[in-house]
Amino acid sequence: MTYAVGTIGLADHCAPSAGFPYGTTVEANLIQQLTLRGWAVAVTDYEGLGTPGDHTYTVGRAEGHAVLDAARAALRLPEAGLAEGSPVGIMGYSQGGQAAGWAAELHASYAPELNLKGTAAGGVPADLVEVAEYNDGGIGGGLVLMGAIGQDAAFPELNLGSYLNDKGRRHVGFLKNHCVAADAVAGLFKRISDVTVRNPLHEKDWQRALHSSDLGTRAPDRPVYLYHGTLDELIPYAGAQRLRAGWCTKRAAVQWKSLPLAGHVGGVIAESVPAANWLADRFAGRSAAGNC
Repeated sequence: MTYAVGTIGLADHCAPSAGFPYGTTVEANLIQQLTLRGWAVAVTDYEGLGTPGDHTYTVGRAEGHAVLDAARAALRLPEAGLAEGSPVGIMGYSQGGQAAGWAAELHASYAPELNLKGTAAGGVPADLVEVAEYNDGGIGGGLVLMGAIGQDAAFPELNLGSYLNDKGRRHVGFLKNHCVAADAVAGLFKRISDVTVRNPLHEKDWQRALHSSDLGTRAPDRPVYLYHGTLDELIPYAGAQRLRAGWCTKRAAVQWKSLPLAGHVGGVIAESVPAANWLADRFAGRSAAGNC
């Protein structure tokens, strides 16, 4: 199992590998549910998180590569005791759902040697422009700035610094050096205009960069379990519905589950066991036609 964590921060000491020895990795209890099933679980730090350079937060292709590379590394690690060709599952929620979705889409072209059985992805930010606009003026303003930092790390020609006012520069410095839970980040400010001299979302180069992380443009070649809370306050439910439609139109095997009255955090808690059960069925060789 290759597991993609949700938002944990931009500083190197936020990386899952930094937290596991001290029991501070936020999703450790969810990961432990998987190891208790007897599964080997590889957890990526993502590009630039815990390693040199800035974390490419919300950059879909980089995240997808990291998730698939983690599976490759685990299979090659002698201490793991895994056989070549062992079945692989992918799982993630929120940022991890984006990473898992990208890994699912990239499997055929990037890591076809992996014996992938299926992907469970929830709370997926499938369209970053939509997510940013959804959170502008809402509780997720800080997350939007984190996303901008991540995009700027991958595409320095975007020149995020030229858009920031003094308050924005202070917040960027804070975010790059701290581990920030979603609720704490959300409290930093409300509007993009609070931290910028002009809105980068209005610029064509920013729109191109953000849309290069759109999901749903290619079909996963293995079954996908996709789930989302109807009352998600950070990632719009409508975007997940469009992702489902995009994958279904391309004849992917998608098992879609709407979570009535669930918010963002509620979604990952409610579906941690059902999503793992779905993956267990894939490991057992049971068919997955989906419900497109």
